[in-house]
Amino acid sequence: MKKKLIMVLTSFFVLTACAPNFGEQEEIVQEIEDESKEQAIIPKYNISDSYYKMILPFKPGEARGLVSEQLNTRLDIDEFETGLMRVAQDTFSPDKYLYQEGQYLTGEVIQGWLNRKLTGEELKNEQEKAKEAKKEYTEIGLNPALPEEGNLEELHSENPIYLSHILEHNYLIREDDTVELGGVVIGLAMNSVHYFQQEDGYAREKRISTSELLAKGKEYAQQVINRVRNTKGLGNVPIVIAIYEQEKKSSIVPGNFVTKTVVKAGSNSLGKWEGIDEDYYFFPSDEATSDYRDDAQMFNRFKSDVEEFFPNYTGVIGKAFYKNGELNYLDIEIPMQFYGKAEVIAFTQFVTGKVMEYFPDYVTLEVNVMSTTGQEALILKEPNQEEPTVHIYK
Repeated sequence: MKKKLIMVLTSFFVLTACAPNFGEQEEIVQEIEDESKEQAIIPKYNISDSYYKMILPFKPGEARGLVSEQLNTRLDIDEFETGLMRVAQDTFSPDKYLYQEGQYLTGEVIQGWLNRKLTGEELKNEQEKAKEAKKEYTEIGLNPALPEEGNLEELHSENPIYLSHILEHNYLIREDDTVELGGVVIGLAMNSVHYFQQEDGYAREKRISTSELLAKGKEYAQQVINRVRNTKGLGNVPIVIAIYEQEKKSSIVPGNFVTKTVVKAGSNSLGKWEGIDEDYYFFPSDEATSDYRDDAQMFNRFKSDVEEFFPNYTGVIGKAFYKNGELNYLDIEIPMQFYGKAEVIAFTQFVTGKVMEYFPDYVTLEVNVMSTTGQEALILKEPNQEEPTVHIYK
């Protein structure tokens, strides 16, 4: 039976003081394939137009936890997931769709796809097993096989692991009194660096160019869509596939999505690939100065003013997100040494004024003032907001 979510509008009050109050909500009943039913809730309010509403209680994905095992840094883990939601918005509007973690591709399935293709005795053994079971052997791993003989460094350089993770997101559509799966978004995380160990035990790395990982990513995308279409429940829904370029382990900024394609409902044919112009930069850095000189100089002037104002200054750093070549979001962190709350208040007032003076109105800005004991103050400014939101922690 097709999965459906039957919606009934009801008033729902949260009586427990420590629980979040979402106000009036939509209570839904989910009909499962085995005829059983589950109650869930759609919150009326959303914390931001940039996020999807999510059905509560939250249902973890079938491949929960696998992303943290496959990606290099916490930065890439976070950006791969939130960036995939951002990609989804072009096809599945947050006004019409609800978000749910992937419920179809299991961790075991995804891990199998991430493996290398088999070779040598392993391949023969699997082929024999298939023959005994009177089945045709089907290769599961997508990454290239590693030959058993030859110089290890050359073998790894010629056969790097390109595909590091596959992430599934589900988007549910509301139609009258029902909610059902309306689309799927799949992210393919590709390595920009392949890490391996030489015979001497020392770590080695092979750099993978953007053009090379893109070519492989598009090749894998076709194989992934063929397999996804054979997955129960995913045979006839539109699917977006996006390719993510993961940064190296030592990077202080995350990677970014570079291209996407839309596969129409019921089709196995990839649509036209569309480039995604997104990137992260660290301020101050030579790369930021080279690519966005005006923004880098603006940040440096802000940084200089902070240095002149406060004797216990220890540094100002920023992480900037660019979309379509324009500064979209800037996260600034200012670590300081404070000796009293009055200092924190004075400094926060000063920084707030400089935020309004230096940074353009269209940029989303977040400033975190930190000390050795934790966060001291937070300054938030949304685009076209006349005055920023300022909070000083007690």
